[in-house]
Formats: sequence, structure tokens, C-alpha cells
Amino acid sequence: MLLGLLLVAYTFNFVDRQILGILAGPIKESLALSDTQLGLLGGLAFAILYSTLAVPIAFLADRWSRSWVITLSLAIWSGFTALCGVATSFGQIFLYRVGVGIGEAGGVAPSYAMIGDAFPPEQRARALSIYSLGIPLGSALGVLAGGYIAATVDWRTAFLAVGLAGLAFAPIFRLCAREPKRTVTAAAPALPFGAVMRILAGKRSFWLLSFGAASCSMMGYGLAFWLPSLMLRSFGLDLVGTSQFFGGLLLTAGVVGVLAGGWLGDWLGRSNKGAFAWVPAVGFTIATPLFIAGVMSSSVTAAFVLFLIPQALAYIWLAPVITAVQHLVPAMARATASASFLLINNLIGVGFGALFIGRLSDALTPQYGSEALRMAIVGSLGFYLLSAILLGLGGRALKDDWID
Repeated sequence: MLLGLLLVAYTFNFVDRQILGILAGPIKESLALSDTQLGLLGGLAFAILYSTLAVPIAFLADRWSRSWVITLSLAIWSGFTALCGVATSFGQIFLYRVGVGIGEAGGVAPSYAMIGDAFPPEQRARALSIYSLGIPLGSALGVLAGGYIAATVDWRTAFLAVGLAGLAFAPIFRLCAREPKRTVTAAAPALPFGAVMRILAGKRSFWLLSFGAASCSMMGYGLAFWLPSLMLRSFGLDLVGTSQFFGGLLLTAGVVGVLAGGWLGDWLGRSNKGAFAWVPAVGFTIATPLFIAGVMSSSVTAAFVLFLIPQALAYIWLAPVITAVQHLVPAMARATASASFLLINNLIGVGFGALFIGRLSDALTPQYGSEALRMAIVGSLGFYLLSAILLGLGGRALKDDWID
């Protein structure tokens, strides 16, 4: 039951985080924004405090009730999502997106730690893969609900609807989520923050996994934000058609990729801990040329088919890499270690992925006109190859850094 409740909370996390992507077109027209401003809303506005506050909140969660931390966080991010629906300027919606990031800072790392205590080591990658289904499920629901509500009512109502739904779920989560018993090691006095940082600083695998994940997140979050706009601008779909295209892609390829990553991590990681990093490294290497082919295609059907495999491979990293990070520190420091990993991953990946593509699109507009966004996405896909290199190197270091 706990895993199911955490999954629902994480689904709300990504509904509220990713709904902006499908609403980017109507918001751009309504508030007269540039692609760079949209990129700021989709990235840095959310990530700047989401990333930095996650570490102290997780440090608190290692010492207090993790279920309370998640409940309060859910209520905060949902409330600010609803407020996005009443914004009348770039400055207002920017501040409300910052508020969404503040709330979501307390949701993920405590959940990782609860799962780490609730499941034995040989099942953690699969448990984390089920939890990570919140990413494709939440993203798909945000795209589908946002697209339909915006098409039938307006974009403001879409923000209000999903934000209020999250607020309604927060007390249900608190009443039903039982705090798992911390493991024997975790029940020991929590490590000082400086001690956790010294452990992580001395582990080469932590830095390679963190920056490898950040590189793939640059493209993952960038594509999640800009792919709906690409379908509107370059493929001629309307808002509802775009929501069906992207939502269907996430629900099929995304779910398969997340679950496959957890299964492969647990299976291959039994005999070789490096597999927790090598599985996604191979996946990103295969995904990159397929993404390029899909983006450059001229047919909606061809694009959907070409995107299926790389979209699945783009999600395959989640469970293996997150599981590996859990095993770089003693159990009593899991939430803090996860938040430190997320600080790097999200500040770079979430913060600059959408912004990088948006800024590049604006820069290429004089040369490519309406096709500038297409070319900006293609030019940014090299971040997946950089991620493959970093994760490949990180896998070599995991054997010496692993703590059971």
C-alpha cells in the first residue's frame, strides 16, 4: 500500500511539473512570451529552489517523519500549481513556478529512503521502478488533462484543476501512509551532514552518476517540455492531437522503459554492480540516432513509431542509477545522499534543459524560421551521448564504492 501511495504522490508531482509543456503554446500567446522565457518557466524557475532545498529537507527527513515531509510538500506544490492559473504576467507565473519547485523539493528523496527501508536490497530496483512510473504516468496525465481542459475551457482552468486535485489527495496520503521501520543500520544515530558529504565526495562513482544523470536529464526534461510545441509547430497537430500523441507515447514507451530498467538492474546487478550504470549508458547510445530520425521525419505516424524505442530507453536509467546511489552510503544517510544526487541532476537537467533548447531555438529562428525548434532539439541530443560516456565510466567505479 505504501508503494502505491508514494506512486500516486509522485504522479501528482509530474502532473504539476510537466503540464506546462502542453500549455506552453496557449501561455505564450496569452502572455506574449518568447521561447527563452518559456524555457525559463519550464526549467530554471522550477529548478533553482527545487534543487537546493531538497538537500536540507532530506536531511530533516532522515531525522523526522518522512510521511509528514511528503504530505506538506504535496500540499505546497499543488497550491502553487493552482496559483499558476491566475497569473497575468511572466513575473507572476515565474514566481508561482518557483513555489511549485519549493514544494516538490521535499517529495522525492524522502520517498526513495522510505522505499529503501521497506524493500530488501535484491528488490529495490524493481520497487523504485514502480515508484518511478510516476514520471511517465504523471507526465502523460498532465499532457492529456492539460490539453483537453485547455482546448475545451482554457489553460488557466487546467492549472486550477490539477492543483486542487493534489491538495485534495494530501490529507489522504497522510492518513494512509505508514512510516516503514528503519533498518537496523538506519536506526542508529543519523550521520552529521558533513560526514555524509565527505563520504560522497570521496566516491568517484557518485560524481560520474550524478553528472551522467544530469546530462540525460537535460534532454529528458527538455524533450518533455518542447516536444508538444514541436508537434504543434512542425507537424501541424492541434492541442488535442498533440496531447494524444505525447500522452500515448509516454504511457506506452515510458512505462515499458521504467519497468525494464528496474528489472534489468536487479537481474544484471546481482553479478556485476557496474550494470546499474552500464544498462542506461547502452540505452542512450542507441536512443540518440532514433530520436534524431523521429524529430526530422515529416510524418506524424513515422515520428510516433520512431520515438517509441528511444523514449523507452530514455527512461531506463531511473531505477538502476537511483538504486546505485542508495548503496553509496550507510542506510541512515539515504535521503541525504539521494537529495545530493538530485541537487546535481535537477539543477543542471531540470534547470537548463528546457532553457537551453528554448534559447537555441530563438537563436536559430532568423535562419530556420518555424523550423528553428526542430533544429534546436536535434542539436541538443548530444547530451544523451555525453551521459552515456559518464555513466559508462561510473559503472567501473561502482564495484569499489558499493555498500550493501
